Amino acid sequence: MMRRTCELSVEKNIAIGAQVSYRDLHGFGRRFIAYTRQELTDDLLYQMGALEVFARLAGGRIDYIRAHGALYNAAATITEHAQAIVDATKEYNADLPLLAQVGTETWRLGREAGLNVVAEAFVDRAYTPEGLLVPRTEPDAMLSDPEQASARAVEMVTEGVITAIDGTRISIEAEAILVHCDTTSAVDIARATRKALEAAGVQVTRIG
Repeated sequence: MMRRTCELSVEKNIAIGAQVSYRDLHGFGRRFIAYTRQELTDDLLYQMGALEVFARLAGGRIDYIRAHGALYNAAATITEHAQAIVDATKEYNADLPLLAQVGTETWRLGREAGLNVVAEAFVDRAYTPEGLLVPRTEPDAMLSDPEQASARAVEMVTEGVITAIDGTRISIEAEAILVHCDTTSAVDIARATRKALEAAGVQVTRIG
């Protein structure tokens, strides 16, 4: 899967990102695992290295780094796990962009470490009034309607605001936006989002 994904990415000039996570293979990285800072750092470096091999074989490279699933959410508030993401990024390649939500521990520590931290926002996820992601286990945590998701993406990028799950309006920064591949209608959401952004005068570019 990693080999084929890298080959397709190079063929279509798509950036390759190291999306690192807890070693939760059965749960697709969406279950919390307790780690020490050093254990987690080493595990993330192991994952980056594995992807790099296939990226190089395909004639490409790793263009950016971001956390996935439970690690992404946990590192928003758990300093030790956020620090492991930052440590692994610095040791692997400190010049690579690190995608993170503004206001999280990952964002704060990455900026303090001098990394190129890119403000990331989610087209297909609901937000809490505090600006964090609504857990997938809660109702209405995911957005699957392409029109609704794309309209929200435009609002994020052009106005810097979003409507939280409780209806309040909150500020948001969105330099990079994400659609989950396993979201219902993910491809339609991605297409609609790009079309809506371009119609709003936003230039969509490749990261890395």
